[in-house]
Amino acid sequence: PTSAWKGPREEIVYLPCIYRNTGIDKPDFLATVDVNPKSPHYCQVIHRLPMPNLKDELHHSGWNACSSCFGDATKRRNRLILPSLISSRIYVVDVGTDMRAPRIHKIVEPVELFWKCNVANPHTSHCLGSGDILISCLGEPSGNGKGSFVLLDGETFEVKGNWENGEKVPPLGYDFWYQPRHNVLMSTEWGVPKVFANGFNLADVERGHYGRHINVWDWNTRACIQKIDLGKGSIPLEIRFLHNPDAAEGFVGCALSGTVHRFYKTEKGDWVAEKVIEVPSKKVQGWLLPDMPGLITDILISLDDRFLYFSNWLHGDIRQYDISNTRKPKLVGQVFLGGSITKGGPVTVVEDKELQCQPDPFVIKGKRVAGGPQMIQLSLDGKRLYVSTSLYSGWDKQFYPELVKEGSVMLQIDVDTEKGGLKANKNFLVDFGKEPDGPVLAHEIRYPGGDCTSDIWI
Repeated sequence: PTSAWKGPREEIVYLPCIYRNTGIDKPDFLATVDVNPKSPHYCQVIHRLPMPNLKDELHHSGWNACSSCFGDATKRRNRLILPSLISSRIYVVDVGTDMRAPRIHKIVEPVELFWKCNVANPHTSHCLGSGDILISCLGEPSGNGKGSFVLLDGETFEVKGNWENGEKVPPLGYDFWYQPRHNVLMSTEWGVPKVFANGFNLADVERGHYGRHINVWDWNTRACIQKIDLGKGSIPLEIRFLHNPDAAEGFVGCALSGTVHRFYKTEKGDWVAEKVIEVPSKKVQGWLLPDMPGLITDILISLDDRFLYFSNWLHGDIRQYDISNTRKPKLVGQVFLGGSITKGGPVTVVEDKELQCQPDPFVIKGKRVAGGPQMIQLSLDGKRLYVSTSLYSGWDKQFYPELVKEGSVMLQIDVDTEKGGLKANKNFLVDFGKEPDGPVLAHEIRYPGGDCTSDIWI
């Protein structure tokens, strides 16, 4: 990780762009965005790779090779793995031939996942030291939940089968991270695909359709050996180990409970979790519910394991915590970039345990940003935090209808890596509302050379 920390500055980034649920009958595409301040195309989409199908719902992406393949000279980070959350299709994108103009290399059709693995709704992909690619899934073909995994061959990208062994498969899936030095893989739980597909209903949490556990897997036997309960209605999403492969600890962000839990290995050898951050809900009027959670949707850890960042998609802020003491994170930076509680909007905050007044709307280059900060990606040196505003088209449509009409944006936050502190770069705006085929929802951010949420050191 310390070598990567000193790596070259990012010049381009890739973002999946989604048209599902926008009313525009066009395929999703992969956007290449120029983020080099010295370039004449700075902050512009310089290439678009449309998928050959409609309504895929591209979401997260991963690599065919990363730091886990270190030492293997035959491996190149030249294929971007692009699973589709709703169609269950997996695109393998060639970024090695022309980094700035990716092209489709192979398509894994949904039937391959359905018949060979009895899974659907692929989400997170990580490459393995073996060269294969591991992808977590949220469900099975009928739309029910199933926390299973698919293994792809790293050369042919054929579906090899399920990764997990045994009959004990969690009822829900989402994100994961593995750490072979501790013989463990950790996975999280979002919800039942057919339940969340078209929107969120709080009653579905009561019915048990949303997650509450970290699932602990034995890395060698591939068996699920433990469940860590984070509480009813927590909905644990993104999970991150510390980057130092010797460290037997990490953090998980829980969306609905607005909490971050630290998980760690005990002296006995099992795993436990403790709540270390809590974002209080705000009492509001003019919203869907009387209590508005922050909705922590993405978290990441800087490569030097010093800072933790996360986004509150509903409240509208991004936070930076010093985690030098992992048991007691210290808030050192915060910036508001939109959200549902801005002044002059339909929502009135009647009780707030944190703020004295409602934040101002976020305006950049004359544009008032719709939606709230969602996916985040940090530069290798930790000095620039990139932010996009779309969560998932079905929920964007429900919580931020103006976001769907206007398209999402990508922003950049300048980070103080000495004392902590966040400040929006007012010269950086990528407005996906101005796309040739109409406003689009841009999601996760990836660098061609790898980043702190795709690479795992072993």
